[in-house]
Amino acid sequence: MKNWLGKSLKHRLSLLIIVATLVPLLFLGFFAYRTTAALTEEKAKISGMNTLRQLEAYLATMVQDVENMSLFLIGNTGVQNYLKSPEGDFVQQTSIINFLTNLAFSKEYIANIIIEPLTAKPPISHKSLVGSDFTDITQMYPKYYDEYPKWWSSVHRQWTFDGVRKVITLARPIRSTDKFKPIGKEQINLDQGIIAQQIRESVLEESGFVLLLDDRNRILAGPPEMETGYLLSSYYPNIEPFEGPSGFMDYGEGSAKKTILYKTMESVNWKLVGIIPSEEYRSQNRYFLTLTAVAVSVAILFVIIFVLVLIQKITKPLSALTNFLKNSSPEEPLPAIPVKSIDEVGQLIVSYNKLSSRIVKLTDEVKWNESLKKEADMQALQIQINPHFLYNTLSSIHWLALMNGDGKIAEMVGSLSEFLRFSLNNGQEYCSIEQEIAHVNNYVNIQSIRYPDKFTFQVNVDPGIQEQHFMLKLLLQPLVENAMLHGILKRDGLGSITIYADCDEEGIHFTVVDDGIGIALERLDWLRTQLSEPPVHEKRISTKGGYWLRNVNNRLLLHYGKESGLHVESKEGEGTRIMFTIPYTEYGNN
Repeated sequence: MKNWLGKSLKHRLSLLIIVATLVPLLFLGFFAYRTTAALTEEKAKISGMNTLRQLEAYLATMVQDVENMSLFLIGNTGVQNYLKSPEGDFVQQTSIINFLTNLAFSKEYIANIIIEPLTAKPPISHKSLVGSDFTDITQMYPKYYDEYPKWWSSVHRQWTFDGVRKVITLARPIRSTDKFKPIGKEQINLDQGIIAQQIRESVLEESGFVLLLDDRNRILAGPPEMETGYLLSSYYPNIEPFEGPSGFMDYGEGSAKKTILYKTMESVNWKLVGIIPSEEYRSQNRYFLTLTAVAVSVAILFVIIFVLVLIQKITKPLSALTNFLKNSSPEEPLPAIPVKSIDEVGQLIVSYNKLSSRIVKLTDEVKWNESLKKEADMQALQIQINPHFLYNTLSSIHWLALMNGDGKIAEMVGSLSEFLRFSLNNGQEYCSIEQEIAHVNNYVNIQSIRYPDKFTFQVNVDPGIQEQHFMLKLLLQPLVENAMLHGILKRDGLGSITIYADCDEEGIHFTVVDDGIGIALERLDWLRTQLSEPPVHEKRISTKGGYWLRNVNNRLLLHYGKESGLHVESKEGEGTRIMFTIPYTEYGNN
C-alpha cells in the first residue's frame, strides 16, 4: 500500500479525494438521520405540550368554577344564617340541601358539597356523608387559613349512600359577612374518577401517558397501574426536580429512556406531566434509516467513479509541468514557463512566474536595505569624530588638567573623552539604554560648560528599563543636540530638555521634550514629509537642515521597521516633542 501511494501523485490524490468525499457523505447521512430523529422527538414534544395545554385549560376551567362556587356559598344568606344561629333548624337544613343540590346539578365532576359549622350543629351535604378519609390542613398547620384563603387536598376516599369514591377536596373557612369571624368550613369534593378519565384519554404518541400531580408531586390522576397518593419518585427514582413553569427532560438510558414533559397550573400549583418512551421515536426512524443508507451507498459509488476520471484529467498537465521544472538549473534564475491554459493549472503557472520575478526583486531589496543600513551607521560614526588617538590624547589632557587643579577643563575633557569612546563601542551597533543615556549626559555636560545657565536637563526613565533593555546606539544624543541647537539656544532665558521612557506590550516608547522656540508650521510640514520618505543614499549632508532627524529616522526604519520611525509634534514659541518606539527584539529584550 505504501509503495502504491508513493509511486504517483495520481494515486495519492485519488485516495485523498475519495476519503475526503466519502467521510462527509457518511457524516451527512449520519447527520441527516440524527436530525430526523431529533425532529421526530421535537415534534412529539410539541404535540405532547399541546396536549398538556388542552388538559390545563380543561382543569383550569373546572378549578376556577369550583373556586367561584365556594365564594358564592360563603356569601349565601341561607348558609350565613344557618352557621350563625345557635341551634339547628330543620327547615334551614332542608333549604340549604336543596340549594347545594341545585348548585351541583349538571356538574358531573362535583362529588359532594359539605357545609360544616364550628358549633355542635351537624354538617350539611347534598349527598349524605357516611365516612371520609379527609384530614383538614389545620390539623397539621393550625394557622394555615390565617395566611391562605383556601386549600386543595390530595386524593382521599369518601363514603356516601351512593358508595365509595375517590375525591379531591377544596376546603376553605367561612367567615361571617358582618364581623368577618370564622363561623364554619366548606368542602367541595371533585370526583377524582372524572378527572382521571379525562387524563387517561389524553394519549401521547402510542404508549405515552399523562399524570396529574399535586404541589408535593403526589399522583392525583393517571394510568390505572399507578396508585394515587404516591410520589412520582416512587415510580421514577432519582428523577430531577421540575424547573420553571414548563419544560421537558430526559429520564433513564438506552431502551428504558423516556422523555418527560411538564406544565404547571399556576392557580393550584398542580403539575401535568407527560411521559413518552423513547422507543416511540426509534420505531418511527427505522424507515428513514434504511432510505438514508441506500442513498449514501449510491452516492459513494458515483463519487468513486467521478473522482478517478477527474484526477486523470488534473494530473496530466501537472505531469507536464513537473517534467519542465526538472530540466531547470538551480544555479540560474528561475525560467518563465509558457502558459497554455486558463484553468487552475494555468493560473498556477502564472503564479509561479510572478513568484520567480518577486524573488529576484526581494533579493535586490534586501541587498539595497543592507547597503543603506551600513551607510547610515557609518555616517553616524564618522560625524561623531571618534579616532582612537583623539580620545587617548584627550584622556592625557584630562589628567594634566586635574594635576594643575583646573576642574572645569578636566570635567569638560573627561566628558568629551567618554563621549568619543562610546562612539566606537567596540564596533557594536547596540548598547544598553543605560549606556545611551550616559552618552547623552556626557554630551550635556560638555554643552553645559559651553553654555552655563542656559538650560536644564532631566532623564525620567525607570532604572529597570535602563538596566534590562538594549537599543540601537546613537539615537537619543542627536535628538537632544537637535533640541539644544535649534530650540533652547535660540530662545531667551533658561530652557529645559527632558527624556522620558516607558514600556508596554508594544515596546519601549522614548520621548525627547524641550521648551525652545518650536518649529514653524510650514517647516514642520516639510520636516514630516522628509521623515515619511523611504531611506535613500545621501552622498553629502543636506544644507536644508533636518539631517540629524532624517539620519536617526532612517536608522530606526532600517533596524526596527516602518512602525519605529520618528514622530514630531511642535508649536511655534512653545517647544517640540519628538517620539519613537523600539520593539522588543533579540537586542531590545536581552
